[in-house]
Amino acid sequence: MTRFTSRREFLRHSGITAASLPFLMNLSSLGWASTTERRKRLVVIFTPNGVVPKSFWPDEEGRLESLKQSLQPLESMKDKTLVLHGVNDKIRGDGDSHMRGIACLLTGIELYPGDVQGGSHTPAGWAKGISLDQHLKNLLQADPTTRTRFGSLEFGVMVPERADTWTRLCYAGPNQPVSPIDNPYLMFDKLYGQVKNRQTVASVLDSLHEDFAKVQGYLSAEDRQLLERHAAMVRQLEQEINLEQQAAEASQDDDQDVGHAVPEITAGVERDNDNMPQLSKMQIDLMVNSFAADFNRIATLQYTNSVGGAKMRWIGIDEGHHALSHEPNSNDEAMDKLTKINQWFCEQVAYLAKRLDETPEPGGEGSMLDHTTIVWTNELGEGNSHTLNNIPFVLVGGGLGFQMGRSMKCKGTPHNRLLLSIAEGMGHPLETFGNPDYCGDGPLTGLNG
Repeated sequence: MTRFTSRREFLRHSGITAASLPFLMNLSSLGWASTTERRKRLVVIFTPNGVVPKSFWPDEEGRLESLKQSLQPLESMKDKTLVLHGVNDKIRGDGDSHMRGIACLLTGIELYPGDVQGGSHTPAGWAKGISLDQHLKNLLQADPTTRTRFGSLEFGVMVPERADTWTRLCYAGPNQPVSPIDNPYLMFDKLYGQVKNRQTVASVLDSLHEDFAKVQGYLSAEDRQLLERHAAMVRQLEQEINLEQQAAEASQDDDQDVGHAVPEITAGVERDNDNMPQLSKMQIDLMVNSFAADFNRIATLQYTNSVGGAKMRWIGIDEGHHALSHEPNSNDEAMDKLTKINQWFCEQVAYLAKRLDETPEPGGEGSMLDHTTIVWTNELGEGNSHTLNNIPFVLVGGGLGFQMGRSMKCKGTPHNRLLLSIAEGMGHPLETFGNPDYCGDGPLTGLNG
């Protein structure tokens, strides 16, 4: 086997393209993979409008013996799941609960005064601070040993085009909301090059497969297996895009009521309420690809928006999500539908966890899920009361080093302390984050067992 003394010599000899470079350079048998420190990743998944407590929260504290209906999709991942009850968003000030719920969720700080009016509360603007995902991205990017191509990626599924406090989860700094990318074509473009149409997609994918073939002879059997998995994921993506393109061309009804704002998009995947399951799968598959290629170590995935009104007809629910969430607890039919909605969201979390769990960690031990923690959360504890108490936090995976397979009762702990714990788990401990008034007791205790 020919050995090369530098990356430049290898690239000149092999002729691989830039699109393949991050993934291939991460394979240990080529000799250039970073092995200095255990890789850690963080994913935050946002879903809106609270939960139905009786069908969501485990009854017991301690070992997770059973999961309620909303969390049933995680049954096979129960030993890798941590459910935190009693974490409260104590941030107050301007804005309604939906606005503060999403904008303060990862920033842990108040909103600026503004002119966006919501509910019966005072109007508000953007958050006053950076969100934790972006803060961690900056720290990782400042260190050459953890720097990646993008640092973080912000995925979305049917997020309204309009920019207001209800539609933005992430902040690059005070008054600096970050827009998620909720078009899989545009995310593919960001990851792999300029994608103008399906023919260009095919060209990019063909180049990737040609590059993979060029390096086969330089790889160990283990890395060849990993390469084959990644190539299969890329080819599967092409098939998904082809199917979506065909569906878009066949559709004759572009003006149906989808329950919330639908922006104009470039040609490709049809952004449509009823296509949410397919859009979700495509975005999750792209996220797994980005992690496998070490494009980023931080990701967020935002489903619709705070007060999101998706109509989940694919599970038999015609009403908008937000409207249903206002129904009283005595309305059993509405509570059953809300439970099914959160169960569907949980299925998306479980699908991501499964994909990561079945993918070997590139250049490391175990699976990618062993090096990743998914944090599934919400802007409200319960939709009809608009409470910011008992905000759902369900964690899956071993990236942060927490003791999993448990349910914890946190007894009204400010969520700022959980943000501190996440930062500490990612290797970047902080004394405060967001409003320091809610950080006095430091990181949340008991997460490590």
